[in-house]
Amino acid sequence: MDMQYQLKAGSYYLYDMREAPSAVTGERRFKLKTDTVAIAFDAHTGKVHQHGSPTRIQSWANNTRRRLRAAGAQQEANDIVVVSGPLPVDELNKCLWVSGYVRRMFSRLATLPHGKLQQSSADHFRKAA
Repeated sequence: MDMQYQLKAGSYYLYDMREAPSAVTGERRFKLKTDTVAIAFDAHTGKVHQHGSPTRIQSWANNTRRRLRAAGAQQEANDIVVVSGPLPVDELNKCLWVSGYVRRMFSRLATLPHGKLQQSSADHFRKAA
């Protein structure tokens, strides 16, 4: 539970919760800010390999697949899957915190709500209350 995504003003922010908040602002420094998030994982084991901005993760996956295939590890290369988009923050965080959860999320991907719409409607409800 050290790394955590939060949705603020339509962007995903990644925080390391081990870091203490700033004494001046009370906020933690973010590690990443991106409009959409990507997760690279092993389809067989469900292990998360990388997560972050889609461009970087897709590049990592392509390079890793290429190296694995060159080493004769065809199946390991084929098992690398990348999921990206406006995913619900709670689902993203479960992928980071719960071993193998990303495989379950992947199987339900078509039924997941749009991550930003879900969060923004919840924020709107809180502001109205």
